[in-house]
Amino acid sequence: MAVRPDDVWVTGFPRSGTTFTQELVWQVANECDFDTASKIPLMTRYMFLEGVMTVNFIQSRQKEVVTEPIYTHTAVHAAPSPRFIKTHAPFSLLPANLLDTTKVVYIARDPRDVAISNYQFVKKLRHYSGDLKSYCNLFFNDLALFSPLLPHVKEAWELRHHPNMMFIFYEDMLKDVPLYIKRLADFLDKKLTDEQIVKLSEHLSFENFKNNKSVNPTWIAKSGNPDAEGFIRKGKSGAWREQFDEEMAAQAQRWMRENLAGSDLRFPDYTS
Repeated sequence: MAVRPDDVWVTGFPRSGTTFTQELVWQVANECDFDTASKIPLMTRYMFLEGVMTVNFIQSRQKEVVTEPIYTHTAVHAAPSPRFIKTHAPFSLLPANLLDTTKVVYIARDPRDVAISNYQFVKKLRHYSGDLKSYCNLFFNDLALFSPLLPHVKEAWELRHHPNMMFIFYEDMLKDVPLYIKRLADFLDKKLTDEQIVKLSEHLSFENFKNNKSVNPTWIAKSGNPDAEGFIRKGKSGAWREQFDEEMAAQAQRWMRENLAGSDLRFPDYTS
C-alpha cells in the first residue's frame, strides 16, 4: 500500500499494549483533543490493516456481529490525510519504504505477559476453551495466532535507531507515562504544555482508561465469554509471576533464551 509522509503508524504483536499506545499517540499527535476522542471510538480513529481478516474470523466463530467500522485496503487508500494506521504485522510484511516515509511507533512487551493477555482475549471470544497452561504450551511453541512473537520484536529492535522509528517497552512506559508523553511529543514534532501532559497522564491512568468507552470495543464488552476478563484488563506488568507455575516459567525462560541467542534484545524484566 502507498505510505504517506503524514501517516502515523502504531504496530506491535497483539496484546503488547497496542491499545494504550494508540490512544497515547493519537492524543499527542492531536495535542490532547479529549473532546473529539470521547466522541469517536479509537477503532474509528485508527485504520486496522488486518481488521477485515480478524473480524471475519471472529464473526465466523460466534453469533455476535462486530459493530465497529472495518477498513478495507480500498478504504485505507481512499482515506484523507492524516491517517492513523494500526497493524500487528511484522516489519517484513509492511511496505519496504515505510520508515523512510513516515513515523512508526512500535510497542513491545514481556512475552510472558503477552501470553497471558492473549489467552484471556481468545477465552473472552470463546476461541479457546483450555486452561492457561495448555495455551502457554501452544504460545511458547510458536503455535498461537500471529506467532512467532520474538522474530516480530527482533525485526523492530534492529530498526530502533531509524529516525522515524520509536521503539517502546510497555513496562518502561508504565513506569513513567509523563516521560513517554514528552518523548512522543518530540518524536511527532508536537509541543505540549505541562498542563496538557498532566491531563493526558490522568486520562491514561488505568482506572480512567478501563472506564473509557472510546477505547473499549463495545461488541467485546457486550458479547463473548462472561467469565473471561475484559478487553482492557489490569494494565500492569509482571502478572506472569503470579500465574505461571514453575514448569511454565521454566518453559518460557528456555524459549526466550533460545530465541534471543545472538541478539542484544532484552526485555526489561528478562534474566537469562
